[in-house]
Amino acid sequence: MYALAINSSPRKKGNTELMLHTVLEPLATAGWETEYEHIGGKPLKGCMACGNCMKSKDMQCATNDDLFNDLMAKMVRADALILGSPTYFADVNAEMKALIDRCGFVAMANGTAFAGKIGAAVVAVRRGGATHVFDSINHLFFISQMIVPGSTYWNMAYGLEKGDAASDGEGLANMRQLGRAIDWLGKALAPHKDSYPVVRR
Repeated sequence: MYALAINSSPRKKGNTELMLHTVLEPLATAGWETEYEHIGGKPLKGCMACGNCMKSKDMQCATNDDLFNDLMAKMVRADALILGSPTYFADVNAEMKALIDRCGFVAMANGTAFAGKIGAAVVAVRRGGATHVFDSINHLFFISQMIVPGSTYWNMAYGLEKGDAASDGEGLANMRQLGRAIDWLGKALAPHKDSYPVVRR
């Protein structure tokens, strides 16, 4: 099984990255193939509302001069998607919003391609607004007919400067438990993967 973690924070080695790697650790230990993608600060355009993905149905976005189509191919292959965002004015940042809009439409245009996959949101926050970020990412998962595992709390950790989240013991414990929950759920779903009740759009 393959788990893909995507970080939309522009910071390298920041709190969102720390949290995502903490989720991936128990999955790697359990034998999953894991991959970490850092898209923050890289060219990723928003959805142009052109509708070409609905016509072409080739799992591609018509905007092909940024990183999206290569990333989409990995998302389609993944059994579990873990999307991590910092909190920007109580919501996801621009790169995560662009990813949500484009991958959601391309997946929907291609037979609801994310249906039956596991989806988990991870949020870094200084003080407030993380629950809204968490909800924004989960909206993609739910409309895409994905399966969302729980953990011991909402998947957030607190910190302002790089590495501050390392001091949030409860937050990192939640990330480790999230990784274990994804592992359990993935193994439970594997024998039934082809029988998931998908509503094709």
